[in-house]
Amino acid sequence: MSYVLHYAPDNASLIIRLALDTIGVPYSTVLVDRSKQEQRSATYRKLNPNGLIPTLETPNGILFETGAILLWLVDTHGVIGPKPGEATRTDFLKWLFYCSNTVHPHMQLLFYPDKLIGNDPGLQRAVTEGAQRALMRDFAILEQAANQAFGDDAPTAIDIYVVCMLRWCAIYGPDNRDWFTLADNPHLFHICKRADAWPATEIAKRAEGFGPAPFTAPQRPNPPEGSAL
Repeated sequence: MSYVLHYAPDNASLIIRLALDTIGVPYSTVLVDRSKQEQRSATYRKLNPNGLIPTLETPNGILFETGAILLWLVDTHGVIGPKPGEATRTDFLKWLFYCSNTVHPHMQLLFYPDKLIGNDPGLQRAVTEGAQRALMRDFAILEQAANQAFGDDAPTAIDIYVVCMLRWCAIYGPDNRDWFTLADNPHLFHICKRADAWPATEIAKRAEGFGPAPFTAPQRPNPPEGSAL
């Protein structure tokens, strides 16, 4: 069984790349070049009508939406989360969907306020500041729920999802970084430290041009192909 991951460097497709490499299944990648707006092309929209990244082609059909892809991978392979019927499935589901339905949308407001309210600078600033407050609350909740939400030694889909979102908060969006400090959440920092050493992270570093500590000391990538912006 092999998959095709449509990706752009340091986009939400990073979550799926890390998941696939943690599971250990073969896959190939197809660059969606954001510098050329390929995500908006008619060809890509046949795969993903929203024009968003990632998209995963599987033998069972085409998947999009990060949370849906992760849940399908868990149900198909296990490894990064409990399958139906396992005792920890309830906690896994609620925190996976918390990441997908609550935290990730707040990040989109932080990075793309214009998609909600257009090009008015004052309104954009208000949306950005609101998103920052929401994310601080979101991460505080995850910090408190560390024992329920995260794995121990082996990374889960939730571990992967959260460390990527923390990375993006540190290096993208508004220039003001005063609102966000990873060290303020020691449990989340510990998970990021573990993530720096994941074998899947080593693969992602080469594939997407990351620095030596992409989660505890993130830097903007220098990808071998494509653009993160």
